[in-house]
Amino acid sequence: MRELMVAGEVTAAEVETVARHAVERADAEVNGLAAPVFSPALDHAGQGALAGVPFLIKDGGPMAEGVEFFAGSRSLSGVRARHDHDLMGRFRAAGLVTLGLTTAPELGLSFATEPLRTGPTRNPWDPGRGVGGSSGGAAAMVAAGAVPLAHANDAAGSLRIPASCCGLVGLKPSRGRTPCGPDSGDPAFGAASEFVLTRTVRDAAHVLDAVRGPGRGDKYTAPPPPRPYADELPAAPGRLRVAVTTRAWSGAGVDTEVAAVTLRVAGLLAEMGHDVTETSPALDWEDVVRGAEAEVFAVAAPFLTAPRRPDPARMEAVSRQVLAEADRLGALGLMAMLDAQNRVSRSVGAFFADHDLLVTPTLGQLPPPHGTLSSDEPGHTAVSWLRKLFDVGPFTVVFNLAGQPALSLPLGWSRGGLPIGVQFVAPYGREDLLVRLGARLEEALPWRSRTPPAFVGSR
Repeated sequence: MRELMVAGEVTAAEVETVARHAVERADAEVNGLAAPVFSPALDHAGQGALAGVPFLIKDGGPMAEGVEFFAGSRSLSGVRARHDHDLMGRFRAAGLVTLGLTTAPELGLSFATEPLRTGPTRNPWDPGRGVGGSSGGAAAMVAAGAVPLAHANDAAGSLRIPASCCGLVGLKPSRGRTPCGPDSGDPAFGAASEFVLTRTVRDAAHVLDAVRGPGRGDKYTAPPPPRPYADELPAAPGRLRVAVTTRAWSGAGVDTEVAAVTLRVAGLLAEMGHDVTETSPALDWEDVVRGAEAEVFAVAAPFLTAPRRPDPARMEAVSRQVLAEADRLGALGLMAMLDAQNRVSRSVGAFFADHDLLVTPTLGQLPPPHGTLSSDEPGHTAVSWLRKLFDVGPFTVVFNLAGQPALSLPLGWSRGGLPIGVQFVAPYGREDLLVRLGARLEEALPWRSRTPPAFVGSR
């Protein structure tokens, strides 16, 4: 799209006009917008690397100066961001044309984007199924062809799980690869990463080149890549030591079709000349759950310390419970959770001393029907809710706690035509390896021509 504009075959104004129609039509199909389309688009550079490319941002919290956000909650209407997130500044500098705000579950606390505020976001492949979460609206709108890419973030799988549900490319960068400021130096205690959802590995590489690098004062700094990520697209990954598993560390069941796709991809990697073995990091699952509990309470903290707290009566049951537990949490309890995160990180780091890549399913199940994960279901504690989430998605959160980059690719399809994502995890700082391998797999198992029934670009 950018190349067409540079060549003069289309103008940025023409692209924006078409995109506005596409966004509105896709929203009517999938319910992926959290607010009306922006008019005009947010300010952006006219000559950036991606100038003129239409874009959407997630309703996950304060992202763009002056823009009203809701965090998926009926209790937060009317809150406007005081300034840009550091990443938003880079989106603007790249020239992305931000047209709207995508749906998210309340406070981002679910792998299902079905908040009471907006209602369920529908999967473009099957409207009776969910899109994952928490970046579900972003995934639905990209998969439906409204925009080629959209902002997303990931603290437990919130980017990769929607990518799997909707047949997209979902790259969670390494801890410290993209900026997190200025309001946070340690989002979710270092577990959360900000990036985008795309339809191709190529687009993910170009966006990462445009936004990578820590912000001023960021607590974590990932090592800079030796060259642009776009330059890695044609490169061979070399012979890799690949581990594969379809067994969840939690003991949760994994759908047979999901497992079969993962094992077929492992077989393809062996055919490509890589050394493939069935193994995985040795983890104590209780440490994973305990570490994830700290993330949940980190999400709650800004709402508890705000000048005006959200109205509990207008919040969903899980959110009310999480805020109540966070309000009672003591320092020793929090330290125990951070110690658990450290044990997970050490175990995974040791594993990658002997392996170049880990391959797992992204999601343990096919995209779940609406209502499978109801965050207004009473009776949950923070831990019981996490266990329910991880029964559906047991493979992603580990690498938020440990900080490695992870990539979900749509490399299979169920008998009913639903996308199935496979997750690839590399050692810390090795997004270059994921780009190289992802590009080779996209050549071997192309998905770009597959479009869902609710794809507006075909109309």
